[in-house]
Amino acid sequence: MTGLQKGERIGFTTTIPVEILLSAGAVPVDLNNTFIGHPKAAELVSRAEADGYPRSLCSWIKGIYGAVRQLEPVDRLLFVTEGDCSNTIAMRETFRLLDGPPLMSFRFPHDRSPDRLKAEMEQLSRELDTTIRDAEQVRQNLVPLRRKLRILDELTWKSGLVSGEENHSWLVSSSDFGGDPVLFESRLDDFLEKARGRPEKEPWLRLAFCGVPPIFQDLYSYLGSCGAEVVLNEMQRQFSMPYECDTLLEQYLMYTYPYDVFFRLEDLKRELEQRRIHGVIHYVQSFCHRGIEDVVLRKELPLPVLTLEGDAPGKLDERTRLRIDIFLEMLSDRV
Repeated sequence: MTGLQKGERIGFTTTIPVEILLSAGAVPVDLNNTFIGHPKAAELVSRAEADGYPRSLCSWIKGIYGAVRQLEPVDRLLFVTEGDCSNTIAMRETFRLLDGPPLMSFRFPHDRSPDRLKAEMEQLSRELDTTIRDAEQVRQNLVPLRRKLRILDELTWKSGLVSGEENHSWLVSSSDFGGDPVLFESRLDDFLEKARGRPEKEPWLRLAFCGVPPIFQDLYSYLGSCGAEVVLNEMQRQFSMPYECDTLLEQYLMYTYPYDVFFRLEDLKRELEQRRIHGVIHYVQSFCHRGIEDVVLRKELPLPVLTLEGDAPGKLDERTRLRIDIFLEMLSDRV
């Protein structure tokens, strides 16, 4: 596929080597952010169901579909068909039936094969009329911005100058930089200056949030109202690429999300110890295969784990609030 016009918006279903898109002059659009950031996100899920998507399907998949169909936010669609939800493959097939944007694919090899990942990155570069060499230059240009995101993360767990909710918002947005890394960095500079002017604070309870970003809209604010603070957002932090790397290939081999849970655990255990975590909230999305990983996390993590399951966009229900209350009370007795 050729003929990419500068400024074309390429929507993707999960974090991909965004440097390749930027080197081609494209505007990256994380469709997860488009969906969950919409003021009527639930309507986007309903749109998918109205078009025939089953109710017993992950709302993120339906939300992405609904966002593309209803909001028409992109010029091309890039589906990650290995290293993410297998439902993405079926969603791609439904788009083949529609008169919509051109379709592309990318695969993260489950075995973290450097050769296979390199081949995928080279293929994507060819499709977008760019080169790995140009993408490497973009990676180098983004190094200062990614370091600032690490500073933001440190201000969350070291001094409490940045809240868990702010941490979540900034890091989850780093998957596409809001489509404009320059503007994103400028806004981040302003935020960091403001945050550094706040008084330091130590939360009553220090929590880790593990798993995919939550579909709940008020989880972080509710935890804060209870005196607890999320000082580690596992996957959101991964989206920011918190590593010092020499190549683009190395960066995306270190990125834990697409690979097996045991590779994730290596990074997660280090961060739990370093950040002095009291307890873990493991979020699982209804009808998502990653929910099975809860068995592994509960066995392998050395801390109490509360598993929360979410379905549709919205606020915490009373049952979930009660479970959080009981978990925090149990942790407070241990601290």
